[in-house]
Amino acid sequence: MQGTIDGFSYGAVTPVAAFLMACLGAALGLRCTTRSLRTERSFKAGWLALGATSIGSGIWTMHFIAMMGFSVEEAPIGYDKAITFASLAVAIVMVGVGIFLVGYRGATPMALVTGGTITGLGVATMHYLGMAGMRLDGQFEYDTITVTLSVIIAVSASTAALWAAVSIHGFLPSLGAAVVMGVAVSGMHYTGMAALRVHLHAAALPGTAGGDTPTGLLVPMLIGPACFLLVAGVVVMFDPLVVMGTPDWEDAAPGRALGIPAQRQVPRFGTHADPASFHSQRRDPVEHHDR
Repeated sequence: MQGTIDGFSYGAVTPVAAFLMACLGAALGLRCTTRSLRTERSFKAGWLALGATSIGSGIWTMHFIAMMGFSVEEAPIGYDKAITFASLAVAIVMVGVGIFLVGYRGATPMALVTGGTITGLGVATMHYLGMAGMRLDGQFEYDTITVTLSVIIAVSASTAALWAAVSIHGFLPSLGAAVVMGVAVSGMHYTGMAALRVHLHAAALPGTAGGDTPTGLLVPMLIGPACFLLVAGVVVMFDPLVVMGTPDWEDAAPGRALGIPAQRQVPRFGTHADPASFHSQRRDPVEHHDR
């Protein structure tokens, strides 16, 4: 028996809210990644971790806000808690691998392709793992071509977003990149949902779904990541380098990958001079005069 799927039970409310959450997570994550390029190495990992968690939380929250509008007319839907929260961990870890790779290697072609692929696969894995956590008296079936298209969208969007994080440093351009990523993530989600077909069991009866209902999981699923995004937003707001970037961003020097900032110039003389410079400076010959 074919189930009747409705992905917009609440009209445009869930798609718009989901899109805004994806944009928020992307904006915070991309700005934190950009900030990591202008900080000391000891703080770089912290900014990259904050960026990865922001993007992962934003994508995960976007997915389940969108799923609040998903229903199958003939059968109730439940969620398995363990698989549902495992999808959040997968999103954060895989996005983190891609961000750390680009954050430390810069915008080299190999780093972007590898990091973008891992991040995109993380987005897609989060989506389909979250779908695997759904419980109803039936089974899901996916169209292979449409699923492949959704993965391509995720990988392409992630690669473009990582490139923007290390190459675009103005505030408004970065917001534009976050919007593009939000559109792509939402597009990936609804493309993946378009690939879905539900085959209900012949003996399906109302109320036979296992797991927790969507409304029952709403608080633990959305409040936690939403609070984290709020905290991340406060951190970003109080660091002007994250919000505005740096107006004097230096062009990549020869032999240095784009996205890796130039080395800080240390004064050769004065109070803050590098002590090693005193040993490397060429000393002028001292003239000896007979008294």
